[in-house]
Amino acid sequence: MEQKRSWINATTLGDLIDMRADLHPDKEAIVFRDDRYTYSDIAHESAKISKSLLALGVEPGDRIGYFLGECVETVSIMLGASKIGAICAPINSRFKPRELRQVIVHAGMKVVFTTASDAGTDFNELIQRTFPQIAESASSSLNFQEAPELQAIVVMDEIERAGTVNLTELNRLAESVSDEDVLFRQSGVRVRETAIIMYTSGTTAMPKGAMLSHEAFSRYGMSLQERMLLNEDDRIWSALPMFHIGGVAFMLASIFVGGTYFHTGHFDPGVALAQIRDEECTVALPAFETIWLPIISHQDRTDSDFASLRTLMCVGVPERLREFQKATPNAPLLNACGQTEACAFLGLSELDDDPELRFTKGGFPMPGLEIEVHDPDTEATLPFGSVGELWYRGPAMFDGYFRDEELNETVFDERGFFRTGDICEIDLDGRVTFISRLKDMLKVGGENVAAAEVEGYLLTHPAVALAQVVAAPDERYVEVPAAYIQLNPDSEATEKEIIDFCKDEIATYRIPRYVRFIDEWPMSGTKIQKFALREMIAEELESKGITSAEKIRSSKD
Repeated sequence: MEQKRSWINATTLGDLIDMRADLHPDKEAIVFRDDRYTYSDIAHESAKISKSLLALGVEPGDRIGYFLGECVETVSIMLGASKIGAICAPINSRFKPRELRQVIVHAGMKVVFTTASDAGTDFNELIQRTFPQIAESASSSLNFQEAPELQAIVVMDEIERAGTVNLTELNRLAESVSDEDVLFRQSGVRVRETAIIMYTSGTTAMPKGAMLSHEAFSRYGMSLQERMLLNEDDRIWSALPMFHIGGVAFMLASIFVGGTYFHTGHFDPGVALAQIRDEECTVALPAFETIWLPIISHQDRTDSDFASLRTLMCVGVPERLREFQKATPNAPLLNACGQTEACAFLGLSELDDDPELRFTKGGFPMPGLEIEVHDPDTEATLPFGSVGELWYRGPAMFDGYFRDEELNETVFDERGFFRTGDICEIDLDGRVTFISRLKDMLKVGGENVAAAEVEGYLLTHPAVALAQVVAAPDERYVEVPAAYIQLNPDSEATEKEIIDFCKDEIATYRIPRYVRFIDEWPMSGTKIQKFALREMIAEELESKGITSAEKIRSSKD
């Protein structure tokens, strides 16, 4: 389709929200369920966060985390940190103590915002279990060896607790800093500096922190202006969590174009359906079929509920996408190929693409993105029309992994192309479509799960000698973890015992749904053949007629 060119207008996130507040102060910017905020509201709350962080001694480049549910505070913390050159590092709200410790320590977070209760989860209690030293601190200014860079935990309520800062104290701190102090720091922030570190699971036992700049998010917003014709009249809906690149990038893109962003808060398909219908949303970004399917299948849905939608984006198998398109016949469904490292999308359908191309292909590369496909063994560049490992470079991509120079030296070539480790097809027209993972990675309902992360935790069980985690097919989540375990001599364990061992310690989506015990491994030379294990569990489930694993909930959920 013929598109009007969007001129480059890269800016910092702090300047972005202030600009929007100046242009449209009373326009609604963010809606989380029943909580509604104008652009001036968001700018004001962000500035208060900036002031409190300055009073806490936050310097440019310091990392600021939030461990919260889906709420507007995630937006004000992110923008408030960005205003003064600090780096926001969202924490997955499903993390448990083991994962919390890893990310808080690795990122060197100086301040972490949290809350006592949200949608049934006591986030502060999880942090307290992770670091019992907080409750033992005589001061709200922390200093302990296990997390040497952590200086403050902010609990966003009025309750006084040992070792923490509450809202009363936070507001007092903000009052001690002037508007001029914030503006001085804000004027020194550069567009190429890191704005946000998004932690994404890798093939090692430690999540990796992808460093994304202010410019990357500006470029992403511009790319949606071009590809989806996103504009200030759009009412943009999503349910992706605010620790996920999609949730963060979609929200910032909405601010970039001056639209209104609607979020369900804690996900409920009935609430989501009503929100899309009653708020007359024009763009829906469910992204994953695990979000969209329960909405279009909801018992209360009528044919007119999606009448306001002009387009939506969701990935899935072609059969499922064709089904989805029938529910929104007047709103083209766009397919995508994405990565955290690409600031959400690296490929996206065109609005006027033939429907079958939108259902079967991942779409054209985003504006400015150069893509190549390489032979995974020889690294030779393959022509378009080939399948191989995807490499890319472009203006919206990440700048490397935080505190991992050794890895950065291996994932970038001398030209700055990123070796994704993903097997993709680039067709003759240039569309890029994800095929499979070269990395040892699972995708559980849209969440990345590194097998090594789960294996590393299983090995802490006293009875486990060796653990291998593979993907088992699942109708609900596409795939779920399955663990093959070899026990230590004279040790015993049951499937239930292993699953219970994981509860309350690792996120539920990482917990194996199936546990199988094995004495002899399928081998290829010195390596275990994981593909053989995947085939074994798939054949077993098929023979038993099992299509979906039982849901797992932590005992404290």
